[in-house]
Amino acid sequence: MSVRRPVAWTVAVVLSAEAVGVAALNWFLGIVVDRQDMSLAGLDPDIMSVSSKIGGVVFGLYFALCALVALLVALRDRAPAGLGRILLISAAVVHGLLGAFTWGLVGPGAFLFMIVVLGLIVLLLMTYDSRQEPAAGQRPEGGKGDDGSPLSPPPAPTTP
Repeated sequence: MSVRRPVAWTVAVVLSAEAVGVAALNWFLGIVVDRQDMSLAGLDPDIMSVSSKIGGVVFGLYFALCALVALLVALRDRAPAGLGRILLISAAVVHGLLGAFTWGLVGPGAFLFMIVVLGLIVLLLMTYDSRQEPAAGQRPEGGKGDDGSPLSPPPAPTTP
């Protein structure tokens, strides 16, 4: 049994939940800054509040887009390609960096969560290796091999 599809579904669900969580957390922080009229090193509190909300929405949309890519991978059972692959790789890098920061700022629990998500994304990318051989009975389109040379025709069936 292949673990590819369950991993893709898991990544899609986790990244969707993370998108909502990140957006909600930043929105909440923006509200707190606005209500407390806080300032950091003389910055305008209104700008800090709006910036936090915009950052939360942008980061939430980024994770939601990554979750959509993982969902499409799960539905199609094909490796992500092009922009989707780049998005998933960047999400893995982001989780690695966030994991490094959360150890000191939040604690080992948040670090563990970030590293588990990083591992799931890497597992998703590695289980859908684009260099896999086609399954038995499947032939590449165009009748050409990987090197561009024509494939030999399939053997003719023999009848007794």
